[in-house]
Amino acid sequence: MTDDHRIERDSLGELLVPADAYYGVHTARAVANFRITGTTIGQYPALITALASVKMAACEANRVLGRLDDRRADAITTACAELRVGRFLDQFPIDPVQGGAGTSSNMNANEVIANRALEILGHPRGAYTEIDPITHVNLGQSTNDVYPTAVRLAVVTHIRELTASLDGLTRSFAGRADAFADVIKMGRTQLQDAVPMTLGQEFAAYATTVRANRDRLAEGALSLLECNLGGTAIGTGINGHPDYPALACRYLREITGEPVVPAADPIAATSNCGDFVQISGMLKRVAVELSKICNDLRLLASGPTAGLHEINLPAAQAGSSIMPGKVNPVVPELVNQVAFEAIGNDLTVTLAAEGGQLQLNAFEPIIAHSLLRTLSHLTAAADTLAVGCVDGITANRDHLAEEVRRSAGLVTALAPYLGYAACARVAKQSLRTGRSVADIVVDEGLLDRDRVTELLAPRRLAGLPAANAVPVLDAAVS
Repeated sequence: MTDDHRIERDSLGELLVPADAYYGVHTARAVANFRITGTTIGQYPALITALASVKMAACEANRVLGRLDDRRADAITTACAELRVGRFLDQFPIDPVQGGAGTSSNMNANEVIANRALEILGHPRGAYTEIDPITHVNLGQSTNDVYPTAVRLAVVTHIRELTASLDGLTRSFAGRADAFADVIKMGRTQLQDAVPMTLGQEFAAYATTVRANRDRLAEGALSLLECNLGGTAIGTGINGHPDYPALACRYLREITGEPVVPAADPIAATSNCGDFVQISGMLKRVAVELSKICNDLRLLASGPTAGLHEINLPAAQAGSSIMPGKVNPVVPELVNQVAFEAIGNDLTVTLAAEGGQLQLNAFEPIIAHSLLRTLSHLTAAADTLAVGCVDGITANRDHLAEEVRRSAGLVTALAPYLGYAACARVAKQSLRTGRSVADIVVDEGLLDRDRVTELLAPRRLAGLPAANAVPVLDAAVS
């Protein structure tokens, strides 16, 4: 023992630990062993809160079962409550990517809680005869039921945050849809002119896509709330109390407000990571569809003179160190890159889940790291896209109206009246000469002007009520 350090012991021997540290020997060894990401589990506050919640629930269950006296239980629950509100995050210095199936994270929590509880009772840190990290804080538990349960709760917490951000993004797209409800444009398939629609319909579809992903993700979160807490080492409950799983889950429900229930088969729940794969797949879908929307936004805003130039994205920053005046779609590009990362993280989760062997998956730390990172980054990306881009998008109305007037794609609406072959001939002539479809049809005597104007009214083709017609746009086809 020195002024700066204390001596702690484990089954491997003695080790010096900083005297003012709330963590102990197991954490110190893990810090030395795992140096991969440059981050710490303390940088995932939701995971630390979840670990503290599990420990608090376990403590209360053990108190009720008579396995832990009130004096120790009160100190442990007080320490857990402090962790749950964000205290002592700097005392969780372990890299999130670690060997041992999460044992280091569990021991880190045990040690911090034990030493803070000792402090509450007036004892020095490291005086484990009074409150021991394993004997008391980890009573009736194993890393193999504590860590997966905590990861599930942390992921659910982050899902709640992501769904809130997706709600905000949905509102942003819906707001633009309302603003662009009367803006006629040409729809496209395979980057070729298709048929008219409104810009509002296009943005409403984006809102629907984001909302659908949000709803599926919220539903999927419920699958994570069936946990193997009480299963201890492999799900058999060895060294536990038969009433402990139900009690611990009851207290965990009260502490977190989440509808946590014991797994129907704790052995299966301990050995398999299918729920994480399912959630990761849902996150990949969110990423893929957000990225596709951002591809559209970049394409629709391309130009301003040599691209589509249908919409204007808000200018965020200068776009080039060599081309004066250039402005790039940096926010959609940011979201694209976050999506690429999320897709890669999904593969990591898939391989880690598949790599489990027999009664335990040793690779849950990389699953946790991948999921929590994906969730955090997608949440920030959705917020940035909504506020930094979508809310400020404007439409180039005159340009869009002129594109509709000139498009040969209007001829599709005449196929039921003129036949496919005649319409194909008209379309080719329009593209070759630059004349409008309406003029060619009228000049060739295929239909009279009034009938063509009626059939080719862009608002009609976009499925909008005639009462809302915009005369300037409708007259443009004549």
